[in-house]
Amino acid sequence: MRVEVEDLHIGFPGPRGLVPAVRGVSLAMGAEKVGIVGESGSGKSLTARAILRLTPPEAVVRARRLLFDGIDLMSAPARVLGAIRGRRAGLVLQDPKFALNPVMTAGEQIAEPLRLHKRLSRRASHAAAVDLMGQVLIRDPARIAGRYPHELSGGMGQRVMIAMMLAADPELLIADEPTSALDATVQAEILRLIEDLVSRRGMGLILISHDLPLVSHFCDRIFVMYAGRVVETLRATDLAQSRHPYTQGLLACLPSLKRPRARLSVLARDPAWEADRAWEAA
Repeated sequence: MRVEVEDLHIGFPGPRGLVPAVRGVSLAMGAEKVGIVGESGSGKSLTARAILRLTPPEAVVRARRLLFDGIDLMSAPARVLGAIRGRRAGLVLQDPKFALNPVMTAGEQIAEPLRLHKRLSRRASHAAAVDLMGQVLIRDPARIAGRYPHELSGGMGQRVMIAMMLAADPELLIADEPTSALDATVQAEILRLIEDLVSRRGMGLILISHDLPLVSHFCDRIFVMYAGRVVETLRATDLAQSRHPYTQGLLACLPSLKRPRARLSVLARDPAWEADRAWEAA
């Protein structure tokens, strides 16, 4: 599996013309763990959704290259896209309360992609769904399979979403802020679970987050986005040696137990960052 994005632009119609949201993003990845970080509105989620062609209908998308394992996603028909979504690439959203279907039980929602993509019978898909729930560390999965989303805790709902995405054995998992709605303890459990499953299955991972230290711990490479652009690309182990002032500013805003300060730094923005692409990695 290989994803190639070159010169991706996404805009939305506005009263004065097209409003750009993603501007010239390029990235390439294989079976590795990649993090996309930046502030809200920087274009992280739109970039990831474009890989699955799941951008809003009103979005105007263009790219020099947008490939999934050699398949041109810009020209691929709906049948081909349907075979990629869920089957070869899964998307985990940030809040299970809104992402899960409220009128279907947890077991039914996990069994559905098994019937659709693996052609399992209703009985076999239910048994496989219960097994998957056990793999994502849900206690008493047979009982939880009969619960509805409103009967699940946030951490339990997130595990159900991960099981849904893993049901068809995808090659790529896109996790969009998968822990933002959870407390710190559950966050760590979910991230350890994702890391373990991705490593054991040999999958690629795109982890979208605001949390730079978290992404640096779980990923191999990091793409830093600002105002719709990738302003810096670096190995996760080199995050502390970042060169772009924006990345340095984000790191400086973080509290530290080792070096406590009376006041945290405030990010000083430079308008030139929106146009400057000199810091992007080749």
